[in-house]
Amino acid sequence: MALDTWLVYLVAAILLSLTPGPNSLLALTSGALYGMRKTAFMVLGGALGFTAVIALSVAGIGAVLQASSQVLVVMKWLGGAYLVWLGVQVWRAPPVRLVLPRQQRLPAGRVLFRRGLLAAISNPKAILFFGAFLSQFIDPTRAVWPQFVVMAATFVSIEIVTEFVIAGLAQRVRAGLERSGRRFNQVCGALFVLIGVALPFSGTGAGR
Repeated sequence: MALDTWLVYLVAAILLSLTPGPNSLLALTSGALYGMRKTAFMVLGGALGFTAVIALSVAGIGAVLQASSQVLVVMKWLGGAYLVWLGVQVWRAPPVRLVLPRQQRLPAGRVLFRRGLLAAISNPKAILFFGAFLSQFIDPTRAVWPQFVVMAATFVSIEIVTEFVIAGLAQRVRAGLERSGRRFNQVCGALFVLIGVALPFSGTGAGR
């Protein structure tokens, strides 16, 4: 993966990790209820789940490239349209309101690991999103799987750091999302729209 392509991907991956989703909400809840040590199991489970989802998405893109490289161009435009649509949905989304349940006892680490794993892989929109998202950065002139390693390692590392920060600042982040979450959603949504419009024209996926 070319350096300029990776830098664009890095910015987009950071934005994606900051957008409220099932795993970030789990990190928020777990951090408030169980503390950082227990939450680490949930974060690692989510990291494994995201790696699996990214692998499935890249495998699908690789199969498309074997059939016809021209199909990837179509995927880029469809992916850009999907990112624009997603940006509109994020813009319109209400702020997060999190109600913490009473917790009688701390769950085992394996239970939290499983929760993080299932949250990452059970969302049917995840594979569709990564299919649209990653296709913007694939260089069809290079081997697909080395690019997968770079993209997966980058995204999972960002996701782990983000979730640990959210868990560590659980009470402050929770209050902030409830107070100004609508504005935060609008900023993230607008950035998704900009990425969805710009990437099909940028040629980043072709390594230029």
